[in-house]
Amino acid sequence: MADGDSGLLTESKAYQPLAARVRPKDIGGYVGQKHLLSQGRPLHSALEKQALHSMILWGPPGVGKTTFARLLADQFDTHFITLSAVLSGVKDIRLAIEQAKMARLQSGRDTLLFVDEVHRFNKSQQDAFLPYVEDGTIVFIGATTENPSFELNNALLSRARTYVLKKLSQAELQEVVNKALVHPDAYPGREVVISAELVSVLARTADGDARRVLNLLELAIDLSIQSEDGNIVVESSAIEEVIQGSLKRFDKGGDLFYEQISALHKSVRGSDPDASLYWFVRMIDAGCDPLYIARRVVRMASEDIGNADPRALTVALGAWDVQSRLGTPEGELSLAQALVYLAMAPKSNAVYTAFKRCRALVQDGEDLDVPMHLRNAPTKLMKEQGMGIDYRYAHDEPNAFAAGESYFPEELEGTEFYHPVERGLEIKISEKLRQLRFANASSERKRYL
Repeated sequence: MADGDSGLLTESKAYQPLAARVRPKDIGGYVGQKHLLSQGRPLHSALEKQALHSMILWGPPGVGKTTFARLLADQFDTHFITLSAVLSGVKDIRLAIEQAKMARLQSGRDTLLFVDEVHRFNKSQQDAFLPYVEDGTIVFIGATTENPSFELNNALLSRARTYVLKKLSQAELQEVVNKALVHPDAYPGREVVISAELVSVLARTADGDARRVLNLLELAIDLSIQSEDGNIVVESSAIEEVIQGSLKRFDKGGDLFYEQISALHKSVRGSDPDASLYWFVRMIDAGCDPLYIARRVVRMASEDIGNADPRALTVALGAWDVQSRLGTPEGELSLAQALVYLAMAPKSNAVYTAFKRCRALVQDGEDLDVPMHLRNAPTKLMKEQGMGIDYRYAHDEPNAFAAGESYFPEELEGTEFYHPVERGLEIKISEKLRQLRFANASSERKRYL
């Protein structure tokens, strides 16, 4: 929300949450993002050179995107306007631009326009900023928790540098709490006493989110008793109450969701049962639907194990069925069992690769006719047209294999998609396939010469 001299959104001075009261006043008080702000890093260099530029701040909630934008506005003495993409529309964008133009006319100051959750603006709303970024009417800073590559227009991305903000470490969250406890605007006239151990508990619970750790601290202080000298002592009972049932961050529709399922899938593919269990438990502990994971486990069985161990697919389907029947938490053990089995199974993506090759050929190629010898001929007319003529019934051939026969259109005769790996059951499949392909190549009865 905007401060006094700026903005479309204003906040009541009567009450502000602790996180707002203890915002740092300068870059020196900002905690985190050392990969951007340390000596020699991109944003540090921009600050040193007084080179304010448009940017996209991409990172999870509570890592300081809004705070950083405010500090930049103060550092460069710009007029500061903030918009929330959740609450604003094109009309608000136009009003913000008019305010920026007025600020330049009246005081000669540049305007920093901060857009929170910019990914929620549609294409036309994002396009509305472009000419004013281009002509310098505004310095644009957009904050997003979603991948800008997917959510923002290329035109906007080309005019703003993208910086990735990371969630805060436990040590950094403890620093945030300790700074808040001594901030003059936190609890004026009162001292808050809390042990380092309890601060550490809050930091672990907040899972990288500075706003969350301050909200938890504020709740704990509200539940604590004021001593006779006016100070507040935060006991473990207050901490336990505010963190009870607190869920770790798990955005079911956002990047964190896909990052964790990706880590789970890659752990199984990498034959690491321990990491597989870790990511599985992380996801269900944060509220992920176990049935979603069950579906992904079935995918893993086909994509990464395939015919190296066909039983993996049966195990995965069985775990899905158990989860459906028993629900949570009983069914989760079956998923854990399946994940460990898949992690330790021999790996092959040969079927997956063959499927992709075949689909690419079909999608990019022409629709070839079914060869005449493979067509059914239930009527006399169809037989007279040559359908089904010279088809060789495999069961009547030696070893039930018609060497030299082709089941492709003539234009694709000899095409190979499937190449088994030398692991698990595919070792035997590979041996047999080599024998069959050799027999085809050596046959004097080859279909197409």
